[in-house]
Amino acid sequence: MAKTKELSVEDKLRTLYSLQLIDSKIDEIRNVRGELPLEVDDLEDEVAGLTIRLDKLKGDSELIDSQIKDKKNAIDEHKSAIKKYLEQQKNVRNNREFNSLTKEVEFQELEIQLAEKNIKEMKASIEHKKEVLNQSKERLEAKQLHLKHKKAELSDIMAETEKEENFLNQKSEEYQGKIEERLLSAYKRIRGSVRNGLAVVSIERGASAGSFFTIPPQTQMEIAGRKKVLTDEHSGRILVDNVLAEEEKEKMDKLFAKM
Repeated sequence: MAKTKELSVEDKLRTLYSLQLIDSKIDEIRNVRGELPLEVDDLEDEVAGLTIRLDKLKGDSELIDSQIKDKKNAIDEHKSAIKKYLEQQKNVRNNREFNSLTKEVEFQELEIQLAEKNIKEMKASIEHKKEVLNQSKERLEAKQLHLKHKKAELSDIMAETEKEENFLNQKSEEYQGKIEERLLSAYKRIRGSVRNGLAVVSIERGASAGSFFTIPPQTQMEIAGRKKVLTDEHSGRILVDNVLAEEEKEKMDKLFAKM
């Protein structure tokens, strides 16, 4: 983004600190949501996973039902074959033919026994799947209800904060546009590497805000002079003097009051 003019060091520091205040305000708004967006994402994944599981269980049960029907049809065919062979035995001409038909009948009876055993096993499998299916349905319904509540909660928070966040995002972009690329990159890098997102801090009681490491008096004087952009040697944060910080905070408080 093109800059209209080169800022003085003091103006750079003021702009950086104001940007920090704006971005910290955005962080506060997002912290209100807490883990809700992640919770919603996780619940959506769980619901999707359970839905797929239910569909698979239903598909498996339908397949087994179809296989049971096939086995029952096969049993009917075996019974028909037995009836046919028994009728043929009445008209045999010798023992060899009679014994051959007897073996055919025995074979068909074994096939019926095997099919009945398979049907029994498949029915037991279906009963187990029905039990798992019912448990999965209950779990899915519970997760869907939980998801509905969490989505409503997130939606309410988003509705409350959306206007403020959009306003602040616009202001953040506006202030970023005033800062040279190298300095902005450093700000973003520091902000991304620290836990609380504070890349620019003021001097408080001789130390950088939130730190117990004392800053040498000479360095404090240089910071107050606003002639150089200086960083805390311990945390890497950009430092500004307390007076500048208070002035920019007062200015930003007026801006935030417009939201």
